[in-house]
Amino acid sequence: MTDLHRSAVVADAHNDLLMLVARRPKAAWAEYFRERWIPQLREGGIDVQVLPVFIDDEFRPEGALRETLRMIEAAHRVAEANADEVVLCTTPADLAGRDGRIALVLALEGCPQIDNDLELLQTLHRLGVRMVSFTHFGRSALGDGSGEDATGSRLTHAGVEAIGLLEELGVLIDVSHVGRGGVEHILELATKPVVASHSSAFALREHHRNLTDEQLRAIAATGGVVCINFFAGFLTDAEKPTVDHLADHIEYVVDVAGEDHVGLGSDFVAEVFAEKIPACDRPVVIQGLDAEVYVPGLEGPAGMPLVTDALLRRGMPEDTIRKVLGANLIRVLSKE
Repeated sequence: MTDLHRSAVVADAHNDLLMLVARRPKAAWAEYFRERWIPQLREGGIDVQVLPVFIDDEFRPEGALRETLRMIEAAHRVAEANADEVVLCTTPADLAGRDGRIALVLALEGCPQIDNDLELLQTLHRLGVRMVSFTHFGRSALGDGSGEDATGSRLTHAGVEAIGLLEELGVLIDVSHVGRGGVEHILELATKPVVASHSSAFALREHHRNLTDEQLRAIAATGGVVCINFFAGFLTDAEKPTVDHLADHIEYVVDVAGEDHVGLGSDFVAEVFAEKIPACDRPVVIQGLDAEVYVPGLEGPAGMPLVTDALLRRGMPEDTIRKVLGANLIRVLSKE
């Protein structure tokens, strides 16, 4: 790990590890996190970790809210039992006062647990949720995911109303996974910074999960941040992806959106897939891509210093690298 990586504040806007915590018996949640994930986060130099609450199809629709509450409870118990190592940030003050601990931030990835009951967003905010995306690949009560782009749809009435509520609550709106029309609709209405927690550049890899130059600039215009996804299929169609493909996307978005509007959103899923998906369901193909092709060394958070190394090799200024590694995401997370 370089001195730059060690001294920088490193923030990851998307790691699905909370799914694995919640799979265990509740008595094991805290110990599992301490033994399995704290060492990886420390090795990667990660100071701030956003924990998305993603609800698998097996829980939808009836069990979505119950599983959401279980996952949020798991995060609270993890933080309480490991208070020497981590802090669950429910306010900007918590983020500022982490005192060397790893800051954990709760997010919703899609909103199957609320349907049209927008008041539940306020309930989940009370429990600590600080970032919300409206949908996943498919359709939700708030809008369509990018997998539904052929419909040309924008937000529903409930989606429009959700923007105002989330901004009033001080919750970040996340456009990753939202369809192209929905992203444009959000950016037309937003009055506060918008983030893309785990998206890359469409100009370098033409996949509907990535953002166009116009969208990148529009997110920057809100004061927001585009956090680059490490998932190999969204970075390149090369058979052997490398960290340089990731660096290509980071550099590109810095050029298009500006150095104040780029961050990291790893979307590490190797351990999730290894544990959750049985052999009979392999290979894992998601939206036409082999989901088990990873950038070597970046299968999990311990590899995060490789990103800094790649950017340094390219001659990116150290101040810019610090912004990309975490300062930009910290800025928007710290806003009320």
